[in-house]
Amino acid sequence: MTARSRPLGLDRSFGGLLSPSMARGAIARLGPALALVLVVAAFALLTEAPSRYLSATNLRIVLSQTVIVALGAIGMTMIIVSGGIDLSVGATIALSGVVAALGIGADWPVPAAAAAAVLAGGLVGLANGVLITGLRVVPFIATLGMLGIARGVAKWLAHEQTVNVPPTWLNDLVVTFPRAAWMVLSPGVWITLALAVLTATVLRRTVFGRRVFAVGSNELAARACGIATDRLKITIYGAAGLLFGLAGVMQLSRLRQGDPTVAIGTELDVIAAVVIGGGSLQGGEGSVFGSVVGALIMAFLRNGCQQMGWPNYIQEIIIGSIIVLAVALDRVRARRAA
Repeated sequence: MTARSRPLGLDRSFGGLLSPSMARGAIARLGPALALVLVVAAFALLTEAPSRYLSATNLRIVLSQTVIVALGAIGMTMIIVSGGIDLSVGATIALSGVVAALGIGADWPVPAAAAAAVLAGGLVGLANGVLITGLRVVPFIATLGMLGIARGVAKWLAHEQTVNVPPTWLNDLVVTFPRAAWMVLSPGVWITLALAVLTATVLRRTVFGRRVFAVGSNELAARACGIATDRLKITIYGAAGLLFGLAGVMQLSRLRQGDPTVAIGTELDVIAAVVIGGGSLQGGEGSVFGSVVGALIMAFLRNGCQQMGWPNYIQEIIIGSIIVLAVALDRVRARRAA
């Protein structure tokens, strides 16, 4: 039988429209979105007032609550795709928030204070990259050490207390209802969406993005192809640090004060969002779309548990179970690919 006359097989190619590999890729891309729909539908049915859970007001609340984790997940996507990890996200957020609060308290222009906070996050990321590439410290240990360093610096700068700030337009970044009604959603949500689109475009349609995936898939092969892997890793961690710094500005906007003890454990939520969204801890796989959807899944889970009146430990058990399941599925997928 010739290739022209060979039947495609409905069970292997979705009626001949897709090859098996394309079908698996489509399922992998749509999986997080389907999971989000299931979570929303489940809690809509479980809550006593489904209309309230699905209301526009609750949607705005969830989206505003997702901003910090989503920004972190966008940066973490680049790191995990490249085969790395960053455990210093929460400490970087706290440090950036304190830097912004101190800047505003010192009568800096608000944009300058926000820029200093973002830059502080970028410097932490650069330090992570230098430790990993220069001293050849594994990312887990390097960023774990940086977690303590960044948290300590934040407490030192804040004199181990919260830093109150006067009201500015920065306080309106993650409000549920923006002052300008035409915006519909808070400015922080629009900023996050814009950065998600930009980062996704960079990862998928630029040479830099292809190199990130190449390093995560096989670093030795990438180096053999002439890619400066050390410089690339420093760039990745630095760029991710800028996003973590921006998340710190959003945290300041939410709390209206710089708190050096805030965001403890946020790195776990950020990593979980990437994994739930289809990112592989082995590197070489992941998408910004999936990571943002993963952040939304966790936000809707927490929101639904709160509306159900469930205690906090129930939320932690559910999210922890989902993380374990997502990692297990990633392992199964990796074994099949091998």
